[in-house]
Amino acid sequence: MTLYPKLIMDALATVTYPGTKKNLVESEMVADDIRIAGMTVKFTLIFPRDTDPFLKSTVKAAEAAIHYHISPDVAVTIETEFKSKPRPEVGKLLPQVKNIIAVSSGKGGVGKSTVSANLAIALARLGYKVGLLDADIFGPSMPKMFHVEDARPYAVEKDGRQLIEPIEKYGVKLLSIGFFVNPDTATLWRGGMASNALKQLIADADWGDLDYFILDTPPGTSDIHLTLLQTLAITGAVIVSTPQKVALADARKGIDMYRNDKVNVPILGLVENMAWFTPAELPENKYYIFGKEGCKALAQELDTPLLAQIPLVQSICESGDDGEPAACKVDTATGQAFINLAQAVVTVTNRRNKEKAPTKIVQTH
Repeated sequence: MTLYPKLIMDALATVTYPGTKKNLVESEMVADDIRIAGMTVKFTLIFPRDTDPFLKSTVKAAEAAIHYHISPDVAVTIETEFKSKPRPEVGKLLPQVKNIIAVSSGKGGVGKSTVSANLAIALARLGYKVGLLDADIFGPSMPKMFHVEDARPYAVEKDGRQLIEPIEKYGVKLLSIGFFVNPDTATLWRGGMASNALKQLIADADWGDLDYFILDTPPGTSDIHLTLLQTLAITGAVIVSTPQKVALADARKGIDMYRNDKVNVPILGLVENMAWFTPAELPENKYYIFGKEGCKALAQELDTPLLAQIPLVQSICESGDDGEPAACKVDTATGQAFINLAQAVVTVTNRRNKEKAPTKIVQTH
């Protein structure tokens, strides 16, 4: 029996690729490299991406089709290529990003997302290139804070890969799972699905050159934090708390997570949010409704800088809800407080980079 390319192509035309619901030949997946020597045949199948869920089953079906339609004695070798270049391996992600800052809190409701959004905008106002990732998979709030709830990021072709283009507003590149899910529906995902979605927002997005990449992490300590620590070498963490004792107790847990021997992410400092209440009509008055300077005392105890004390002002809540965060208005007391926070973060990050070795990614065992 003599083998020839048309015989092979005819056999492959009987195999349907589930991704296109057409056969391999119609789907233009058979490369022009069929090599035949006696009863051996080698060729390449081209798949859209290296993570193609149909890859193994399609390769097996192609081999079975040749054995069924031509002869079971044919020795078949099938190589695979991909239209889209594979995702860079962990450890080589975001090579153009200088500093990755995790904004974290031990518990919800302390204003961590408000601090993340305003810190990112304030850094951009200081002239830095900034990206912000809403890593709170189950409670994304950044689309509302930036007033871009209706935005839908699209894919761009770059260096042979399809990459998500972040939304840009107030000088900040922004991505959130909130852009891809129904805002009125609860996100009911198992941990693995949430972690994979987060990895995609990091690795399959066109973040480009960034001086600061801010991660708005979920409250508490969860497998989302572990995913971030196993995916990115985090330069340092900023811990947000309110002054009350219950919040400070949870803040300690957050600090302990980053300082754990296996994690070893430096704590850049603490932010005391809602440090006091100041009514708009009495700007000089301070009412310590959540306790006084609890974060300041914790920072001293842990030998960590207190980066800022942010007052509780009605305009901060309103500006967050209206999609124009306080840091956009530098002529206000709160706007200036966030600019001061950004300057403090730059200072402690520069000091950390001079004095400490780069953070290593947490290894999976």
